[in-house]
Amino acid sequence: TTTLFPGDPEFRLTTMTTVAEDGYYMRYVEEGEHTGTHWGAPAHFQEGGLTADQLDPHDLFLPAAVVDVRDRAAADADYGVTVADLRAFERRHGHIPRGAAVILWTGWAERWGTDAYANLDADGVIHQPGFTLEAAEWLVERRKLDVRGALGTDTFSPDRGVDSDYGVSVLLYQEHRISLENLTNLGALPPLGAHVLVGGPINAAGSGSTAMIYGLVPPRRR
Repeated sequence: TTTLFPGDPEFRLTTMTTVAEDGYYMRYVEEGEHTGTHWGAPAHFQEGGLTADQLDPHDLFLPAAVVDVRDRAAADADYGVTVADLRAFERRHGHIPRGAAVILWTGWAERWGTDAYANLDADGVIHQPGFTLEAAEWLVERRKLDVRGALGTDTFSPDRGVDSDYGVSVLLYQEHRISLENLTNLGALPPLGAHVLVGGPINAAGSGSTAMIYGLVPPRRR
């Protein structure tokens, strides 16, 4: 049921040994670094950019801002989140902190494991919501994405599916910033106040990693 980005290598999970026959149980995993829930390092789009093993632990533990755009994404699969959307979020919930993981909650996780997730048209074009380049530039200019930070989403990419130049990703990866992709359970996080902790193996010279990405939610005050 793992939904793959078009052209990515197939996920394979093969049983190599069993307790009954070999005395121990082990499986062989074959997958791309960006399979399923994962994060991307700057080297994913930047020649000479930082690889997974060159990042600092602080790059993988970030305050979270969860921007709910489910209504707009449901009405328009190609919806691009705007600067106005981000300003409206801050008016309602407070300022996005510096060095944040700014995460789009589009509702796409509910489509996981079906053709509706990739949402390809007859020409093979992906139709998924994402950030506009102007919104990403605003986050960088306002230092919401400081020397570290992330853009996250419950889709394949922070870019809209129709944006084949990946302009948002190119901008994001220029320095320490990372991407968090194919997220789920975003409804469990408040708009502000939580953190994300990015797990997964750190491959030498890696472009990122498949991951368990944890949401750390502060206890409610009584």
